[in-house]
Amino acid sequence: MSETLQKLCKWRVIFAGWQLGTRSRDDPEAQAVRDQRELLLLLRVEVNALTVLLLRRRMMTEAEFAAAIDIEAEHLMRALEKKFPGAKAELDGMHMDIAEAHPWWSKFPP
Repeated sequence: MSETLQKLCKWRVIFAGWQLGTRSRDDPEAQAVRDQRELLLLLRVEVNALTVLLLRRRMMTEAEFAAAIDIEAEHLMRALEKKFPGAKAELDGMHMDIAEAHPWWSKFPP
């Protein structure tokens, strides 16, 4: 891993602390959050790098990329609505039909 990526991944500690508060290095929950944040940081960098390369090489336009993102976001929202029946994202926030959402919502911790 390059030194730049090693430095970027150090931010995982800040995100873990922000999410969980101060924890020891050995805390399993904090380690899981640090690992997940590291993966997300790397994924974001990788996707951004690929996008820049594709745009520079004129393999797609910015408009095509933006349209593809909207299409993929729509697919993901439909999949999430299927996984969590009764929940729907709108511009003004999340909306839920409590009766339809009850089977999965009732399993959430209090």
